[in-house]
Amino acid sequence: MKRVKFVSGVLAVLALTVLVLLNNRSKMQARSKTDIVRFLPVTVAEVTTEKLSETVSLVGTIMANNDVAIVSETQGKVVKVLADVGDEVRAGSTIVQIDDEVKQANFTTAEVNYEKAKKDLERFESLSKDNSVSDTQLEGARLAFKSAEAQYIVARRQYSDTKIKTPISGVVAARPVDLGTMIQNNMTVANVVDISTLKVRLNVSEQDAFRIQVGDKVEVGTDVYPGVAFEGKVSNISSKADDAHTYPVEVVLKNSPKHPLKAGMFGRVSFVSVQDHPAMTIPRQALVGSTKKPQVYVVQNGIARLRDIVVGTQVGTNLEVLSGVKPAETIVLSGQNNLKDSVAVSVMH
Repeated sequence: MKRVKFVSGVLAVLALTVLVLLNNRSKMQARSKTDIVRFLPVTVAEVTTEKLSETVSLVGTIMANNDVAIVSETQGKVVKVLADVGDEVRAGSTIVQIDDEVKQANFTTAEVNYEKAKKDLERFESLSKDNSVSDTQLEGARLAFKSAEAQYIVARRQYSDTKIKTPISGVVAARPVDLGTMIQNNMTVANVVDISTLKVRLNVSEQDAFRIQVGDKVEVGTDVYPGVAFEGKVSNISSKADDAHTYPVEVVLKNSPKHPLKAGMFGRVSFVSVQDHPAMTIPRQALVGSTKKPQVYVVQNGIARLRDIVVGTQVGTNLEVLSGVKPAETIVLSGQNNLKDSVAVSVMH
């Protein structure tokens, strides 16, 4: 009986010992897991400040500095063609001449009548000083002169209009009439373009429109001349956005005799919208989420704090940060996928 009690006591002690050991083991494992969770390993980087030159490249259409459709202000048959497509012409030179026989005769008659009326008026004015003519006769001479002068001006203009001239210097881009063509009023007889200076029109975003200034230098490139850059400058920025909420911008550049450009070509305009401006940057890989809703973890006293930031442009593998962090602050570079806000971290070196 005593032996049974002794064995039972030993078994009870052993069972209690096992329970204590198992309990201690569970606590140690739980503590180990807590330690692991409490200090998540991460690598970090500092928010740096550097000077950035942000280049924006946009595609626009190259246009002539002047593009003039020359129309006839009279009617008649073409008797002379003095410029062909591709010819360079000077301002004031004749492109097409219309039959002027009748208009020249009318002009000659009007000129004779004008000169006669002018002399008659001078004679009557001289006689009126001696009261040799009545006021009625003098007034009649004045009216006759004004009428003859008006007819002379009209006839001279009609005769002049038979020689259709270009108002600008440039190149004849089109001439839809030929010798013998019957011309009507307001009919286009030629198109002359001035491409000594060119314009590039393009549309920029709202953000870029406020970074660009009139007078900014740009580089214009084309697929026609790979590797060749044409220097230009911003000549105009619209004060009003279009329906797409972009702002029309105009760039001017000199045409190159060595690499001539033509109106209608596409041009890639590259310009530095903000030259050497100081900016905060962080590695792109530190970003949590997308650039639409960017966040980073900032490490403060061993605790990772999740912050919203505003990003600008991407510069290589870095991102410009406009707000949300300060220079020299420490941010999580890797390991952020396992993080939550206000979690303790262990910085790995």
